[in-house]
Amino acid sequence: MEDTTGSNPQSLGFTEKLKSWLSWSWTYVCFIWFGMVLIMIYVLWSPLKLQETLTSGELMQLLIFEWWYFRKYGTSFIEQVSVSHLRPLLGGVESSSTTGLFSSVNGEAEPRPSVSECKVWRNPLNLFRGAEYNRYTWVTGKEPLTYYDMNLSAQDHQTFFTGDTQQLKPEDAVMQKAWRERNPQARIRAAYQAIEMNHECAAAYVLLAEEEATTITEAERLFKKALSIVFLNISCLLSTAGKDINLLVYIKRRLAMCARKLGRIKEAVKMMRDLMKEFPLLGMLNIHENLLEALLELQAYADVQAVLAKYDDISLPKSATICYTSALLKARAVSDKFSPEAASRRGLSTAEMNAVEAIHRAVEFNPHVPKYLLEMKSLILPPEHILKRGDSEAVAYAFFHLQHWKRAEGALNLLHCTWEGTFRIIPYPLEKGHLFYPYPGCTETADRELLPSFHEVSVYPKKELPFFILFTAGLCSFTAILAMLTHQFPELMGVFAKAFFSTLFAPLGFFADKMESFMPSSFWHQLTRI
Repeated sequence: MEDTTGSNPQSLGFTEKLKSWLSWSWTYVCFIWFGMVLIMIYVLWSPLKLQETLTSGELMQLLIFEWWYFRKYGTSFIEQVSVSHLRPLLGGVESSSTTGLFSSVNGEAEPRPSVSECKVWRNPLNLFRGAEYNRYTWVTGKEPLTYYDMNLSAQDHQTFFTGDTQQLKPEDAVMQKAWRERNPQARIRAAYQAIEMNHECAAAYVLLAEEEATTITEAERLFKKALSIVFLNISCLLSTAGKDINLLVYIKRRLAMCARKLGRIKEAVKMMRDLMKEFPLLGMLNIHENLLEALLELQAYADVQAVLAKYDDISLPKSATICYTSALLKARAVSDKFSPEAASRRGLSTAEMNAVEAIHRAVEFNPHVPKYLLEMKSLILPPEHILKRGDSEAVAYAFFHLQHWKRAEGALNLLHCTWEGTFRIIPYPLEKGHLFYPYPGCTETADRELLPSFHEVSVYPKKELPFFILFTAGLCSFTAILAMLTHQFPELMGVFAKAFFSTLFAPLGFFADKMESFMPSSFWHQLTRI
């Protein structure tokens, strides 16, 4: 199989460096070309009387609009218009025939769901702000969370911890305001204010556990305090049971995550299983992803397979955790004895074929993950919200699961040999998928909002203009400039053209003279007679 053959790492490194150098050079060539055009306009402004046809105000408006469009959408307006109009002429697939349809797993077309392709989800494995995110800020001086991400978390907390009654208690009103505070210290002060109003305000203890606690142990203590209050409220105040049940689920989940981080993994697994059994309708919280990570840490692969059998269903929304964990289990069964050279000679066995297909499936769902697992890109702390199939989900998955791939001997080697073969199966990922819907084209914009500015967002598929468009643009620009110069300075351009062609054909004339000196004088006469 072509994608299982091993290749020389040095040649691969040289190829990648060459590609990166070419892309870098094209970027600066575009800037140089743009600068040359501006210089030509400035030089020919008076001779060609351009002021009569184009005012400086109009030119500035055009440049300002181009700059604004690039800053807002991440691409050039002229580039986008060129690609949109020239692509059908270059053999591209018409988008009108596929944008309104999705390809189902069995190859049939089905209508596009009304749900937005770029819906943002709560990260089921999000870290603790006080004990983990703030520690990163203290050490590096960088903010790992964006304001957009924290604002989404504030909205989640307001929705999740607000009672069903329209009349809020004074401490609940304070907590409503606390979640919206942008300053962490202001949120903490508001939580203490709510506790002063009511010593049994569970939401305030939740905020302190998330924001103020500097260790996982301290966060666990505050969560247990909040849990005891919620148990008391549920047993006594049934009118606010909706809010308290939401708090109960959230606190139990965070307590299970505390146990996992403190090394009590079996206890964490039991708490997660009990939570899923007690509240089976809360599948949208993706507690099974917490359970999968804890089971992988225990190396309980049979239990992991049982969880996957329940949640890796065609009717349920997929995630990178589901797809890549399934690929890891299949790769683990063959990776310890896998060799690209042996596979290219004898072919792939059934188990190896299943593992490769599972990797292709996972890469098609989220193509950003392999570069983090193979440590081709540096990891950062995961955000509190992720975009499925986006770079934010890839960061969140690799941050917690890289250690499990390293633990399976040879799994990363198998991934390295096969993951790029996925892109040959889906040459036009934005228009038609193989096992999943076409890849959404809005992930880059959403990921830039979720991930910090110091992180280089992974883009798929990369926006590369065809060489024909670049060549045509350069040829047309050169021809236009040449025509303008010839029209304005005919004599000077005639002298320049004569000198250019004489210089161009000088080596050919020199070579012809040398040939005549070596050949006999009658050679050309005999050659014409033949």
